[in-house]
Amino acid sequence: MRGLATLVQAGFLLLPSAVMAEEKKGMPQLDFANPLTLSQVVWLAIIFFTLYLLLSRWALPQVGAVLEARASRIAGDLDAAKSAKAKADAAVAELKAATAKAHAEAQASVSTAVDAAKAEAAVQATAANAQLDAQLAAAEQRIAAARAAAMGALRDVALTTTVDVVARLTGAAVSQQNIEQAVDRALAARAA
Repeated sequence: MRGLATLVQAGFLLLPSAVMAEEKKGMPQLDFANPLTLSQVVWLAIIFFTLYLLLSRWALPQVGAVLEARASRIAGDLDAAKSAKAKADAAVAELKAATAKAHAEAQASVSTAVDAAKAEAAVQATAANAQLDAQLAAAEQRIAAARAAAMGALRDVALTTTVDVVARLTGAAVSQQNIEQAVDRALAARAA
């Protein structure tokens, strides 16, 4: 067992020197002394040059044409959108102007209708006031006539009552003319 341990220790001691020797050779992919590596690099250069020619002469011009067509289509769409926006803005401005004009016309119509209604109401009020004044004058005339009739009847009643009262109280007959004058004075004082 001791021998095995010594052998393992010797192996560990030799391992770093083997790794160091391997490192000194370099990367095997870059060993150009190897003919296989040199042929791979030559084929790499040929394939790269071929791809470069294919891309520069055929593929990239097609991609450029597609990008230019796309850019021109986008520019055309943007111009169309700007034109449509300008038309929409003009339509909105026209709509606002038409709305403002309609509001002004409606306000003028309402104002005219209100003025006409006020004038008609004033005419009707004047006619109604004239009719009421006529009715009031007729009523006052009827009241005055009724009052005059009542006062005339009151005078007659007062004369009759005065003659009766004076005759009962004094027992003497008073002249009709004196009683009429006294009743007339009392009625005039009452009226005043």
